Amino acid sequence: MVSNKKKEDKPPKNHILAFFSKTIIKQILLALVFTVLMYFIVGSSMAPERITVKVGDLAPEDIRATKEMVDEITTEQQKEEAMKRVEPRYRVETSVQVKIKNDINSFFITLKEVRSLEEETYADKMEILQKGSNIELDQNEYGIALTISDEILATLENNVQDMVSQVMGMGIKEEELEYEKQSISRNFEELEHLSDNAKNLGISIIEKTIQPNRFLDVETTLQKRKEAADQVAPAIIKEGQIIVEKKQPIDERIYSLVKKTGLLKETEGPDYKLILGTIIIILILEGLIVSYLYIFERRVFRDVKLLLVLAIIILATTAISKSMYRISEYLMPISLATMLISILINPKLAILVNMVTSIFIGTITANDINTIIILLIGGTVGTFAIINTHQRYNIVLTGLIVSVVNIFTICAFGFIHGVELREILFTSMYGAINGLFSAVLTIGSLPLWESLFDILTPLKLLELSNPNQPLLKRLLVETPGTYHHSIIVGNLSEAAAEEVEGNPLIARVGAYYHDVGKLKRPFFFKENQYNGENPHDKINPSLSTLIITNHTKDGDELAKKYKLPSAIRDIIIQHHGQTLVAYFYHKALNSENGDTVKAESFRYAGPKPQTKEAAIVMLADSVEAAARAMPEPSKGKIEGLVRQIIKDKLNDGQLDECGLTLKDLNAIANAFVRVLLGIFHERIEYPKLDLAELKGDS
Repeated sequence: MVSNKKKEDKPPKNHILAFFSKTIIKQILLALVFTVLMYFIVGSSMAPERITVKVGDLAPEDIRATKEMVDEITTEQQKEEAMKRVEPRYRVETSVQVKIKNDINSFFITLKEVRSLEEETYADKMEILQKGSNIELDQNEYGIALTISDEILATLENNVQDMVSQVMGMGIKEEELEYEKQSISRNFEELEHLSDNAKNLGISIIEKTIQPNRFLDVETTLQKRKEAADQVAPAIIKEGQIIVEKKQPIDERIYSLVKKTGLLKETEGPDYKLILGTIIIILILEGLIVSYLYIFERRVFRDVKLLLVLAIIILATTAISKSMYRISEYLMPISLATMLISILINPKLAILVNMVTSIFIGTITANDINTIIILLIGGTVGTFAIINTHQRYNIVLTGLIVSVVNIFTICAFGFIHGVELREILFTSMYGAINGLFSAVLTIGSLPLWESLFDILTPLKLLELSNPNQPLLKRLLVETPGTYHHSIIVGNLSEAAAEEVEGNPLIARVGAYYHDVGKLKRPFFFKENQYNGENPHDKINPSLSTLIITNHTKDGDELAKKYKLPSAIRDIIIQHHGQTLVAYFYHKALNSENGDTVKAESFRYAGPKPQTKEAAIVMLADSVEAAARAMPEPSKGKIEGLVRQIIKDKLNDGQLDECGLTLKDLNAIANAFVRVLLGIFHERIEYPKLDLAELKGDS
C-alpha cells in the first residue's frame, strides 16, 4: 500500500507527549485496555463455582437461616403486586370544558346576530352564517338554525349548555367519547318541548364540539402506586427458619438467601491463579490477531484507528452475546462482528476474528462445544455472504442467509443428540432471530462507524456517487461542463484502478468530486465558458494561475462543508500534485516582465498524489482534457497522447509518492486508451436521402 506523506510536526512540549505520540505506544496501550476489558467481560465466566450449591441444584440438606434477614426478591414481588392493584388516577382538564362552552356561546351569538338581519334574504343569511360560524354544520342544519322560532332557539341553547356542562363536568376519556355522544343523542330524543329538527341540530352541535377532557394523571398514579408499595412490609426470614428443604431445587431467590446466610463456601480474596489463567488465554487469542495483522495486514497493523475499531467490535459483540446468553445461547450475534469487520476492514481478517470471538463467547457458555461450532459456522457464513456488498439491503439478505444456516445447524445438533422436535423448533427460532438481529445491528451501526472513524465503505461510496448528492447536484446544475468532464474522468479512473489492484470505487467517486472547487469560479475554466468570452484575457497570468490552482483548495473547503470522507478530500487536494500550469507560465514568459518569472510561482501547492487512486485521477484528469481538445482523434493519436501525458507526469516527479510502478503505468495507459476509444469511436457517415422523393415513389 501507499504510505502517507510524512509531515513535519512541531516538537512535543515535553518528553511524555513525545512518548505517547508514537504509534507503538498507542498500540500497546490499546492492547492493555482491550485485555482488561475482555477480562471483565469473560473473566467471571471462566471461574469455576466455588460454592457448595448453585441455582438448579437440589439442596443436599435442609438449609436454615443463620440470622434474621429480608427476603428481598419476595418483598419486591409483593410490592409489584400491590402496585398493580392500584387503579389508574385521572384528572379533568377544566380548560377544555371552558373552551367548548365558549365555542357554543360564540356560535349562538353569531346565529342570533344573523337572524336579526331583517334586510337580508334567507340565502344571504345562510351564506353569512356559514362563513361566520365557528362550528361546522351541514347546510340543512344551518337552515334549521335560521328558521326555528326564537323561543325554541333559546330552549335549545339552554339544553345544549346544560348537557355539555353535565357531561364535561364529570369528564370524558378518549375511549368514552363515542359512548357519550350516543348518550347525548338519546337524552335529546327524550326531550318533548323541542321539535325533531331542533333536536337534530342540538345533537350535531354537541357532537361537533365535545372533546375528551379526562386524562390519565401519570404523576398521581405513580405516587399512589409508590405509596402502596411502601406500605408493603418486608418479607422477613426468621433465624432458624428453613430456607430450603432437602432435595428441593435451588432457585434464584433461595440462592440469594443462602448466600446471605454466609453458608456458601467461597474463597476468601481474589483467586490469582484464575486471574492469571484467564489473562493468558486472552493474550494468546489477542496475539493470534496481532500476528496475523503484522504478517498479512501491515496496513491495518499500523493504523491505530482501525485497530481501535477492531477492538471495539470484538468487545461489543462479546458483551452483547453475554447479555443474550441469559435468554438463549443461540441468540449470541457472532455474525455482527464478522459482517462489520468484512465491510469496514477486511473479509479475511473477519474469518480470524470469528474464530477468536467464538472462543471468547464460548467461555460464557461454559465452553459448550455445540454452541462454539454454531458460532463458528454462523460467523463464517456471515463473512462469505457479505463480501462485495454494495447496497444496505444486501446486509438484510446476509442476515437471512445466516438465519437459515443457523436453523439447519441447530436442527443437526438436535437430531444428533435426540432432542425432541418441539424443542428443536423452539431453539431454531432463536437461531433465525440471531441472523436478523445481527443484520439490524450492522445496518444501524454502520453510519456510526463511518462517521466516527472516517471509514470509507463501499456502501458509503455508492451513496456518494448518487447524482442526487447535494454537491454533485450543484456541480451538474452550476457547472455542467465540469460535471461531464468529471463523469468521463470517473470512467477512466475506475477502469485504470481495476488494472492495478487499486480501489475502483474510491477512484471513480474521487473523480466525480475532484473538480468541485470549480464551483467557486466556474467561468474561469474552459469547459464552463459557453459564450466565447474568456475572463483570463482581461487579467495577468499570475492572477489566472492563482485562480486556477486555488480550485483544489476551494474543493477541499467544499468537501469539508459537505462532510466528504478524508479519502475523497485527499484526491481533491492531490489530483494536480505540484504540476506546472504551463499555459499561463508560457504566457507570463512572453510578457514584458518575462525575465523575472519563476516556474515555482506557477505550480499547484500540492501535495503530490499519495495513493494509487489519487495518482490515477490526476492522470485521467489530464488525459480527458487533452483528448477532448484533440482534432480528429484516432487510435494512434489517442494512444500517443495518453502515453506522452503519463511520461510527462513521471518525468516531472508527480508520481514519486503514490506507489505506482512502471508496469502499473503501462496498464493504466492501456485502460485509458480502451475507454477513450469507446468514447471517440468512428461513426458511420449516413447518406443524404431525399425523403420527399422516396415518399412519392411509394
